[in-house]
Amino acid sequence: MKRLIITCMAGLAALTMTAQTDTESSVAEKSKVFVTRDISAESLVNIYNALGRKAEGRVAVKISTGESEKTGYLRPALIKDLVQEVNGTIVECNTAYGGARQSTEDHWNAIRERGFMDIAKVDIMDEEGDMRIPVRDTTWLKYDIVGTHMQNYDFMINLAHFKGHQMGGLGGVLKNASIGCGSTAGKAYIHSHGVTDKTPECWQYTQPQDAFIESMAAAAQAVHEYFNGGKNILYISVMYKMSIDCDCNGDPQPPLFADYGILASLDPVALDQACFDIVTQIHNDEHNNTQPLLNRIEKLHGTHIMEWGEKIGLGTRQYELVSIDKK
Repeated sequence: MKRLIITCMAGLAALTMTAQTDTESSVAEKSKVFVTRDISAESLVNIYNALGRKAEGRVAVKISTGESEKTGYLRPALIKDLVQEVNGTIVECNTAYGGARQSTEDHWNAIRERGFMDIAKVDIMDEEGDMRIPVRDTTWLKYDIVGTHMQNYDFMINLAHFKGHQMGGLGGVLKNASIGCGSTAGKAYIHSHGVTDKTPECWQYTQPQDAFIESMAAAAQAVHEYFNGGKNILYISVMYKMSIDCDCNGDPQPPLFADYGILASLDPVALDQACFDIVTQIHNDEHNNTQPLLNRIEKLHGTHIMEWGEKIGLGTRQYELVSIDKK
């Protein structure tokens, strides 16, 4: 009997230790998402520093140059200090639809007009063609197609404007990595969930919706892993001018609620999830109405990109918000 009791106690001790380990593990698995309520050039640098990952070597700063001045693209005055802090090159790719940025010539004109060339070097990564990079998730895509100039960079800062999207529902860092880093052919390939890399043929194959969303997540993971297995990339999202439309829409709907702040993480899934969660928690009143954006995200299955991103191992939707603001 004595021996039996000792054995049971030893077993209980082992179970207790296992439970403690599991609890510690679940806490450790949460990704840190840093936040500041101040939207300024200084805060953009501060939140970059808070991440603790130094951008070194040849640094690409991926933004959207915006389809028109009406959109909420990140203005040069806001991003200048960060881009210059890391000695970065602003990078973009041409679009896959008729507009101000589908041809390289037109895109350069837009870049000049927006003032980006006044603050840093700028590179249209697919100006001289594109290349294929591996995807881990081959559910829909066999590869990802990006501009050949991506191979000229050692590190990427994914600097996104969080808002809605007229096809994907939600436009955050995952969209900026996938559609944003795709060449014209790459964008067509993602939008058609791997059917074709040609325009305008790709627009015939935009359904089923979840296939498109899952293709975006797969392409985002491909870009993430291209940069030293995810060790040479970081993510920042500015939550301002949050229209239901993306900056690729030249005539977007006006934002219906107040700006929030800047968030950043080494985990793109956690970052997009945190931004979305913040929108759901904003109190609606006569000055703020988040419902149209939330309706669009729901209708187009926008949150599925985080679900699928987590499923394929790109990141986790579990996060811890860490404020960098002085109290």
